[in-house]
Amino acid sequence: MTTPRLPGQHPSPARRARRLVPAPAPASLVGLPWRSLLVLGAATFVMVAAEMLPTAVLGPMSAGLGVSEASTGVLVSVWAATVVVASFPLVRLTARRDRRTVIAAALVALAASAALTAAAPVYEVAVGARLLGAAAVGLLWATANAYTADLVADALLARAVAVVLGGATLGMVLGTPLASLAARTVGWRAAFAGLAVLALAVAVLVRTVVAPARQTAPAPASDAGAQQADASPTAGGGAWPMIALTAAVGVLLVGHYGAYTFITRLVEAPARETPGGTSGLLLLFGAASAAGVVVAGRFGARSALALAVAGAGTATALLGLGAVGVHPLLGAATVALWGVASGALPPVAQAEILRLGGPARRATAGALIPVVFNGGIAVGAAAAAALVADAGARALPVPAAVVVLVATAAATVAVRSVPRAQQGGATGSPVPVRT
Repeated sequence: MTTPRLPGQHPSPARRARRLVPAPAPASLVGLPWRSLLVLGAATFVMVAAEMLPTAVLGPMSAGLGVSEASTGVLVSVWAATVVVASFPLVRLTARRDRRTVIAAALVALAASAALTAAAPVYEVAVGARLLGAAAVGLLWATANAYTADLVADALLARAVAVVLGGATLGMVLGTPLASLAARTVGWRAAFAGLAVLALAVAVLVRTVVAPARQTAPAPASDAGAQQADASPTAGGGAWPMIALTAAVGVLLVGHYGAYTFITRLVEAPARETPGGTSGLLLLFGAASAAGVVVAGRFGARSALALAVAGAGTATALLGLGAVGVHPLLGAATVALWGVASGALPPVAQAEILRLGGPARRATAGALIPVVFNGGIAVGAAAAAALVADAGARALPVPAAVVVLVATAAATVAVRSVPRAQQGGATGSPVPVRT
């Protein structure tokens, strides 16, 4: 109830301040910076397309360089290893630079790598060019992840990450077929040249379209100590919850990518009775993965719950692979579930890693993400290959599902070890301004 003001009485300074300073809108009501996120999504599309391009042009590229297809396939393995090794040193080297400038410069380096590969006269030059491109992509992944978190409030982080990773999903679903088509029509060198032009165009967009990092309101004096405590190395367990979650996600990816490496073997039985065969099921998996990215974005601030659900769904689908030979519809449903669940994993996992890292450790969190994802792919493929060589592909789904389940439980424990209120304070969410 307000006290009536007497005639001639002026409002108090505090009341005038309340009237002049609008209350900040809740973070959940602030719209996404769509133009910036879509440009960053285009950057992830270029990154994934660059990584998988040798696979799409395997035959023509091998013939053009005078090497075996196995040697050309090594270019993909070397790429992943370089991303793992180069990400952290490059992030430390560029830590004081504007992240938009770093992203644009890395895209220019990626364009140079693609152009050098297109003009490579011998295999050794192509290897050197790919090393340059992999180092650029390691820096790109780390910086784009961190800058996505800089652009939005905590409640919108999972949705923003899902938008940016939508470009990576399109790179997997569309990039490889388009590159293969280009290689058949105009040659593999033209495909790499086109990638170089695309990377340069996205670099220009990053500098001209992507917005500056979001500025949060300063905390009032009474809250300064609490905010500093939240951002300190010891708040909420310090960096250890983030490291524990990252390790758990890495193990989860070992199980998922280990099975995915042999997906064509695992779906052989239902593929024989399914329209389109194996190609049709692979297309279904790709479409379901894209749907999973969209679903992940709808969870908003509940990305911890989404991570648990996605992990459990992936494990369930892997267990179902043991029975997909019963009926083609069951096989298609299992592949679709696997695609949706595993497609949702990257955005929700990245959102939680960035959330636990907070502004003080955002660069480190961003660098951890490409390292753990590429490491999970490499270790999962190697472990699955050893198991399949010893016991056959049918022995793969159950141990892969167990690995995913255990890792999902560990990830859930890591997230819940930090109270949600402390996570919000450590992530740079706007601090309410009391007037």
